[in-house]
Amino acid sequence: MVTTRSDRAGGEAEPVTGARVLIVEGRYYEALADELLSGARTVLDAAGAEIEIVTVPGALEVPVAAQIALEGAELEGRPFEAVVALGCVIRGETYHFEIVAGESARGLMDVALANGVPLGNGILTVDTEAQAFERARTGEGDKGGGAAEAALALLRLKRRVMP
Repeated sequence: MVTTRSDRAGGEAEPVTGARVLIVEGRYYEALADELLSGARTVLDAAGAEIEIVTVPGALEVPVAAQIALEGAELEGRPFEAVVALGCVIRGETYHFEIVAGESARGLMDVALANGVPLGNGILTVDTEAQAFERARTGEGDKGGGAAEAALALLRLKRRVMP
């Protein structure tokens, strides 16, 4: 049995120098996307990861783009070791919110499990733009940084149990 601790629990996390990490960001809400990306980059840079960024229009496209990028990198012989998904879905007046929020989350889980790749899900699902900014800002919720930390925690676990 392997015991782990969250990287946010304190203490120094082991570096992941040289790890190739894919960030896939949905940029439907540009200012929110900038905040999420800033948080993720800060965490990944501090960990010594090599970052590649793929940008798509919105949250629903993120899982497909992640799958395409993972397959392409594998074919090139330069696989990604982890994925960070970023984006935002804000509730509107129609059922569209539930479809986009649920299907993007399901799609990301499918990608992670099918590829055995550590994934941090930083796609916000909120009621209002104000809630989204509270969660996205690096000085507040920093969910982009949190998604990167989650991906790195899983990557460290994978490296320990699958050397």
